[in-house]
Amino acid sequence: MGRFSTKNGAVTLALTAVISLIILKAAVSLLTGSISITAQAADSALDLFSIGVIFIAVRAASKPEDEEHPFGHGKMEGFAAIVQAGLIGAAGYFIVASAIQRIINKTPLEATEAGIAVMAVSTLTSIFLSRHLRKVSRATGSTALDALASNINADIFSAAGVLLGLVVVRLTGLLILDPIIALIMVVFIARSGFLVLRRSFHELTDRSLPPEEQRILAQIMEEHRQYFAGFHEVRSRRAGSQRFIDLHMVMPRNASVTAAHELCDHLEGDIKKRLANPSVIIHVEPCVDAECPQCRVDHCRLRVKSAEPLKQ
Repeated sequence: MGRFSTKNGAVTLALTAVISLIILKAAVSLLTGSISITAQAADSALDLFSIGVIFIAVRAASKPEDEEHPFGHGKMEGFAAIVQAGLIGAAGYFIVASAIQRIINKTPLEATEAGIAVMAVSTLTSIFLSRHLRKVSRATGSTALDALASNINADIFSAAGVLLGLVVVRLTGLLILDPIIALIMVVFIARSGFLVLRRSFHELTDRSLPPEEQRILAQIMEEHRQYFAGFHEVRSRRAGSQRFIDLHMVMPRNASVTAAHELCDHLEGDIKKRLANPSVIIHVEPCVDAECPQCRVDHCRLRVKSAEPLKQ
């Protein structure tokens, strides 16, 4: 699975799986006459379109900074996530419309065994694909892949609902259960779309990094408090897999420019070791007398002149 552990590799895997499912579902929907399986085929077709959007967004977001985009193109993944949320909503609407039509028309089912088999395959494939995409999104920090994982995760619920409905219909002959179970699954799909939309808006509006990442940043600063007088005005945000952090660091007045620069380099190195893809800006300013009671620097003599206490 090494080749599929990158952003592009994960998208390629998703593309292959979804195309295969579309062909399989379309064939079985024609065989059985099941509206719920037809809805599933349409849902997979939406997935195919969303994967195309993700592929374009991932390629665009991976472009390096340029003159017009000095902070990179990471927010392209946030826009792609909004498209994903819209597609999840469209899939839910299609399932609702199909279920209502089935209730009204009381359409009979044929060859339910084939439908059960294909929906079992679809459910298992979606479980595997969703978990893999989530794993890669966490490793790379990709918002777009996380949205795609949520989209595929919604497919798990809808496919499982259709599968359960077909099994129950096969055992009891109650055709009404198929669309009813499909309608229940729409609730889970709607929740998934809402979570994707919320995360994309948080990213596009420059929300601060998650609390756990902010704690890591604060811990790094505290570990080096013997070398500076204090820090404040910490700001952070995220764009795709890129993290942006800036802060003000207060140095003793007798610290040399060289010592302050060495400390900034060391802090940036520690942050990069413990947070993925950070861009760090540290503004250095001199201390004032009011900060002396809180200062931990021994006799206001910066000890970073020696490289020894600041080994990477």
